[in-house]
Amino acid sequence: MVEPIRRSTREERERWLKEAHYNLFMLRADQVYIDLLTDSGTGAMSDRQWSALMMGDESYAGARSFFRLKDTVERLTGFEYFIPTHQGRAAENVLFSHLVKEGDYVPGNSHFDTTKGHIESRKAHAVDCTVDEALDTQLEVPFKGNVDIAKLEKVLEEHNDRVPFIIVTVTNNTAGGQPVSLENLRQVRRVGDKWGKRVILDSARFAENAYFIKTREEGQGDRTIREIVREMFDLADGMTMSAKKDGIVNMGGFIATRHEDWYEGAKRFCIPFEGYLTYGGMNGRDMEALAVGLEENTEYDNLHTRIHQVEYLAGLLDDFGIPYQRPAGGHAIFVDATRVLTHVPREEFPAQTLAAQLYLEGGIRGCEIGYLLADRDPVTRENRFYGLDLLRLAIPRRVYTDNHMNVIAVALKNLFDRRESITRGLRIVWEAELLRHFTVQLAPAVD
Repeated sequence: MVEPIRRSTREERERWLKEAHYNLFMLRADQVYIDLLTDSGTGAMSDRQWSALMMGDESYAGARSFFRLKDTVERLTGFEYFIPTHQGRAAENVLFSHLVKEGDYVPGNSHFDTTKGHIESRKAHAVDCTVDEALDTQLEVPFKGNVDIAKLEKVLEEHNDRVPFIIVTVTNNTAGGQPVSLENLRQVRRVGDKWGKRVILDSARFAENAYFIKTREEGQGDRTIREIVREMFDLADGMTMSAKKDGIVNMGGFIATRHEDWYEGAKRFCIPFEGYLTYGGMNGRDMEALAVGLEENTEYDNLHTRIHQVEYLAGLLDDFGIPYQRPAGGHAIFVDATRVLTHVPREEFPAQTLAAQLYLEGGIRGCEIGYLLADRDPVTRENRFYGLDLLRLAIPRRVYTDNHMNVIAVALKNLFDRRESITRGLRIVWEAELLRHFTVQLAPAVD
């Protein structure tokens, strides 16, 4: 399907942005010209997926759609135990309710917002063990999403008895959509075995990660995507999945594991939080579409077409000299806001300021992945200004053309050309205690 999109005037966008308290999440969708807020649930389903919708079994218990999806997940991952949920953060909520306790330490590679939120809301600690190379956006390193093994070992040496598991996000979204190598996953597995710790993959973009392993990692070029995917999951004990990304559905997620004790523990929370075990927050028709989507998106040609469009946008930004997290990731371009808006102090949130300016310039909605998303330290309540401050431009799957990429690039160029004139950013007027970036209210910073 296609839908009409309406162009707006700058005067309209100025009014709408002010009414939204300078938070792009709070804009109405019909106030947006090109929507790059997220690639989560915004992709276009295929003809095979739409056909599968008609086969949905909506039985409350024991639906055949559940078993079809379960069989597909087991075939791709090898995980025997499976619980569907309504989306990825629900999978985290169900599984972490069983595994994470107050005072625990959960090491990983740049936990994404909901992952960190579910850990910290339980008064536990999310410990970032990402390689240092990820902090230099202009450094060309093929696997900037990797776990730093020395950092991981240090966490286990200091807090071994309070580490319930190790989590690896593939691809590493917060670090700029950067992949994790197969060799790094093997190293994490060895560390986990050494310390008796299980490994979870946050798998929202596992297929894109496998594509980068195939195209960037030595010795992997002749393997199929599905062969690489299977080895990735063979190196893990379980997974959480937001199926709205690499499953290419509008809503859905799941937990899968090889361990019966994790499954039995998670079951206790699935029924009160999500629903019965064979639907867990998903309709039968959506489970059918997801089963097809997982099959389609573990095909090389599908992934190549999708990732090539992100690379195309990156090439345009290269031509204009606009800095972003290099090399380009699989699902988005992450513009380095601190290198663009050099006169905006960190206390005024450069990436959120750049996101607002891009919307005013072209009606393009992006998402800040930086100082706002980082939330405050749960103990000191100080803003966490360490790490990257990025404007993410997430490209929905099978939605936009390269002409849209041209519009995005030119709008960014217009901003980049007048970046010296942007000297003030935004201040917080109101914020939630946790996951504030979704609902924060902002206003222009003033002296």
